[in-house]
Amino acid sequence: MIQSRIGWTGLLAATLMLASCTKDLDRFPPNDVTGAQLLVDEAGYRQVLAKVYGSMALTGNSGPAGSGDVAGIDEGTSDFLRLFWKAQELSTDEAVVAWNDADIWEFHNMNWSATHTFLTGLYNRCFYVITLCNEFIRESAPDKLSARGISGASADNIKVMRAEARFVRAFQYWVLMDLYGNPGFTTEQTAIGASTRPEQTDSKKLFSYIETELNSLVNDLPAPRANQYGRADKAAAWALLARMYLNAQTYSGTARWTEAVANSKKVIDAGYTLLPDYRSLMLADNNVGNTEAIWTLNYDGIKTRNWGGTTFLVNASVGGDMDQSFSGLSGWGGIRTTKNLPQLFPDFTGARDKRAQFFQHKLEIDQISEFKDGFAVTKYRNRTRTGGFGNDPSRTWSDIDFPVFRLGEMLLIYAEGVVRGGTGGDRATALGYVNRLRERAYGNTSGNISDVTLNANFLLDERARELYWEGFRRSDLIRFGRFTPDTYLWPWKGGVKNGTGVASFRNLYPIPASEVGSNPNIKQNPGY
Repeated sequence: MIQSRIGWTGLLAATLMLASCTKDLDRFPPNDVTGAQLLVDEAGYRQVLAKVYGSMALTGNSGPAGSGDVAGIDEGTSDFLRLFWKAQELSTDEAVVAWNDADIWEFHNMNWSATHTFLTGLYNRCFYVITLCNEFIRESAPDKLSARGISGASADNIKVMRAEARFVRAFQYWVLMDLYGNPGFTTEQTAIGASTRPEQTDSKKLFSYIETELNSLVNDLPAPRANQYGRADKAAAWALLARMYLNAQTYSGTARWTEAVANSKKVIDAGYTLLPDYRSLMLADNNVGNTEAIWTLNYDGIKTRNWGGTTFLVNASVGGDMDQSFSGLSGWGGIRTTKNLPQLFPDFTGARDKRAQFFQHKLEIDQISEFKDGFAVTKYRNRTRTGGFGNDPSRTWSDIDFPVFRLGEMLLIYAEGVVRGGTGGDRATALGYVNRLRERAYGNTSGNISDVTLNANFLLDERARELYWEGFRRSDLIRFGRFTPDTYLWPWKGGVKNGTGVASFRNLYPIPASEVGSNPNIKQNPGY
């Protein structure tokens, strides 16, 4: 794997000025998104593919502000990762936010509505990316290439790019399935035109579609670690399948533990290795020699500036009594964690388990609006492994790449799949995988567990210790039946200081009211 940002990020500067876009998200799909005038040779296709990838790491065509992709939301908050992270973390025990802008506190209170600003923005961002993918897939069909006189090695390379666009689309549909359950649905076969409205699908059908699509496209993707850094390969497809199968009972009503084991094992056996130091996973130079990352969203403090992504995760995590230079960026005094997360570790300082990365303000949260109520999280730092700062001399924009999939997750998927009864694996291997993570965390075998400790509840806690603030917690709590009930509480769950249960329909977010109101094919999720 090429360990640099010369993948799709290196093409963005040229592409963003050439690839046209639309803010009218009522058009499914718009017919002017990808700039068909570019698609005359392999280089043009590569530029448009860069826009497909870049639409998940940027907010528009003009840098940090101006010419945003998504209407109806402040561009600074319209970044895919920033929106996805809020939906997956702020609604759980892992994160709270001090700001009261828009309706962000509804995440903590678990009283979001169908007009929720950020949930609407995320839904629209996902469909914007899907629209780009649909157009690329449509324009890279064999008959289109033939009509443009593209053949030989160039046609073969574009076939790989087409599989990548199909993967990105599958990933976005997974996001919609996980969060909204029953979204609209379009593909490259959907008719083009302003009057076209997507039909609605449901979670079970969408699960089957994504599964079929991934198993079909994987053969056209490069071997693991053979594509440019930040671009999808076979391991990325296997990783998404493994994650889907882990949650299959939630999505489709049928458990698929055996398939979760099989697909995670494919990734584990594909040559990835854990980085020696857990604390280097989320640093500014995590693109260099990263043997653990499977697929990343790439951010660069010079080339891909926006107010979301890891720039948000670093800046928003700093405030109060913290030393800003420790993080490498300035402090916005926003997000931190409830006491439930640090209390999963043997100590708060990380002296034993190095994954505990906290700044100790007050453990209890008496006021959501007070940043110093709750421990700050120092997991994301725009510093290098040698102590330097990121590329941006103003120390505003982050260079940290976000690992959508990494080996640590796959080890835990394998372990949970085996513990829950999946075949094709064994407990001894599962135990070894968990202890491999714990040996890295502790620096020795003192944190290793025995077989008697290896159960599903332990693995839920271990996933929090290993994967916190990486966008997993809401899905994990739902899978374990702990997201909405009063059987598991955290501070300010349901808007109550000590926590309270909420109605189970909130396991799904609402379809945005703007989508339901403008498209007669779309029906609202129950309860909203």
